[in-house]
This record gives sequence, structure tokens and C-alpha cells, in this order.
Amino acid sequence: MSILPVPDIAMVVVAAGSGTRLGGDAPKAFVGIDSRSILRHALDGVFAARPMQVIVVAPSGFEGQAESDLLAAAGDRADLGRVVTGGGTRQESVAAGLAALWADVDTVLVHDAARALTPPAVIDAVAAAVDGASGVIPMLPVVDTLKKIDGEAIVAAVDRAELAAAQTPQGFPRRLLEAAYASARESGVEYTDDAALFAAAGHSVRRISGAERGFKITTQADLERAQHLLAASAPGRSLPRVGLGTDVHAFGGEGDLWLAGLEWPGEQALSGHSDGDAVAHAIVDALLGAAGLGDIGEHFGTAHPEYSGAHASVFLSRTREILAEHGFAIGNVSVQFQGNRPRFGPRRAEAQALLSGMLGAPVSVTATTTDGLGFAGRAEGISVTAVALVIPV
Repeated sequence: MSILPVPDIAMVVVAAGSGTRLGGDAPKAFVGIDSRSILRHALDGVFAARPMQVIVVAPSGFEGQAESDLLAAAGDRADLGRVVTGGGTRQESVAAGLAALWADVDTVLVHDAARALTPPAVIDAVAAAVDGASGVIPMLPVVDTLKKIDGEAIVAAVDRAELAAAQTPQGFPRRLLEAAYASARESGVEYTDDAALFAAAGHSVRRISGAERGFKITTQADLERAQHLLAASAPGRSLPRVGLGTDVHAFGGEGDLWLAGLEWPGEQALSGHSDGDAVAHAIVDALLGAAGLGDIGEHFGTAHPEYSGAHASVFLSRTREILAEHGFAIGNVSVQFQGNRPRFGPRRAEAQALLSGMLGAPVSVTATTTDGLGFAGRAEGISVTAVALVIPV
């Protein structure tokens, strides 16, 4: 019987937070995503990575549940795991995990259990990137427009090219991290994450690429996002899904008409929060509905003033991103609008090519009249129906 070498890498999984913003009836790490807890999913990812000592820091009174999740995730690596009790702050909890390290460990990764869907490849990449002098953080570029504010006032724009969003696990040389924690304990300063504490001790920190699935489950919306991702990738859930979207806009907006992503000079505009492009809006609803991700009002409605006056390219590009973030690819879209104008036939190919490019998938558009019946027949507005196919990936 061969004896496996003792790992020189350890993972401290912090699961001692209260999770008040999630609103569960247990500490956040023990709230279920599906039939498994947030902690269990996090540990599934950890034990799918390279072998390492795994220390779970649990809140007082929940050590038994943490032990059950640890053993279930570890399988034949159960001898690598241990549960310890956390402290009153995150910093104290990590310190409790560091105190349980084996003597052979020289690289330490610190991971938030709340980042439950972090891919094992990211964990391995962080571990491989740690050298003897600097820390490592997986990070994602910031894609949202950022503003500096003072109360309700917007003070200035922030250059997002200079910013990135930090994730976990964060990796460090053990000796330097332990010394940095000792200094922080003496100073009494609480840091937002381990990299900040490490940098405050005078050490450098480098970044590597993170992953979209490494998001932190903090709110109910985050939990629902995790549920959608897991449902999409579950066995038997790989079948295509179909969604139906409808939209209606009345004529009466300012400027020229925008429809199917195209501007129609001389045609009266449709009214709406954005440019009134009912074709684009019906497509968005069909795609979101197929993926079970809400509707256009939830993501782009009047509660989102940044979309005021936005055109189809903004709506469809962002919808494509939302679907990708939740594990869906777009198969195709078929859309039809009912109205007496504009005369669509001469620009059909142009519209289809434009919309297909925005979504990265085939889009077909047809138009019909209603023989003078209803508001569309009276040229009061336009009604649109769209059908979309999405595929879990």
C-alpha cells in the first residue's frame, strides 16, 4: 500500500460569517443552494482541486454540520480535512485556521465559503502562482460604469480600467502570512481581506484571472443566481429551453423611429423608457424567460435609469452577457411584429444581420398587418412576439 505524501499546501475555508443579508435561518455557509449547502458546494470545488490540507472554520455551534459537509465532500481525502471554531471577526477566524496548519505546509490559500461555485481550476491556478515572496489574488475586470458619489450627488466618474474585482481563494507564503497576521493582531487593525492585511505588512500582491462563477453569495439574488447555474448544469438539464416574449409600444416618442435595431428616418418614434424598440424588447423577454432569469422590467426597467434612451445594441448585448453568466448560450430567435408601418421588407436582411450580430446567434424577423383591426391596424402602435431557444452549456 502506497503512502501519499503530506501536502505542502493548505486551504483555510472561512465559513463563520452570520450572513444577515442573505436572510436565512442559519449562518450563511449552511444555507442550502439546492439539496446541498453553500459550504458543501464550496468544499466540492476544493476537493476537486489538487490535494491539500483543508481547514474549515465554522461558527460556534455549527462544527458538527461543517464536519458532515467536509466528510461528504472529501471522500477518500477525509484525512486531509479538519474543522475548527471561528472567532468574532473574519480576521480572528482566519487566524484560528492558520493555527491548525500542519508543519509541512508552506503555501496557504484562504477562501470564502460564500464563493461556493469557484472552479477547481482557479484554486489550482492560485496555488501554482504563489511564490516565496508575494501573495496572489484571482480578479475580474470591472465592467459596470462607476461613479464617485457624495450622498445622492454624483461627484465624478471613476476610470474602471484602473480597477478590478477581487475574489478568493487568495494565496500566500505561509511564513509571511503568519507574520502579517501577528502584526495585525498587535496593531488592532481590521482589514477587508487577507491581501490587504498582507500588503499592509509590506509585501507585494499579484493578480491572476478569476472566474465569473467565483461570485460571492451575499444576497437572495446571488443565491438565485447560484441555483440557476447549478440547475443548468445538472444531469438531465442540458436540453434546450424555449421562451416567449411580447412587447407593445404606442407611437408618440420623440425623434425618429427605432425598430429591430435600425433607425427609420421620417417615421414617428415609439414611446418608451428607452428608444421604444419593441422588437428588441420582445427578444430580451423571450431570452430571459427561456433561461428562467426574470423579465425585461427586472433587468432594464425604470429602476435602471442607465438604460434611459438606450438602443437595441445595449439591451441585446447585456442580455447575452446575463445568459452567459448563468450558463446559457443562445440557439436562435424568431420574432414577428404587427403594424402598418414602417415598410419592413426592403430592410429585413439588414435588420436580421444586425440583430444576429448583437446576439451571436441567428435571428429571423417577419412583419405583418392586421387588416385594419386593433390598435396596430389603426396605426396607433406596434405589437411584437418573439420566440427564443437557449441551450445550457
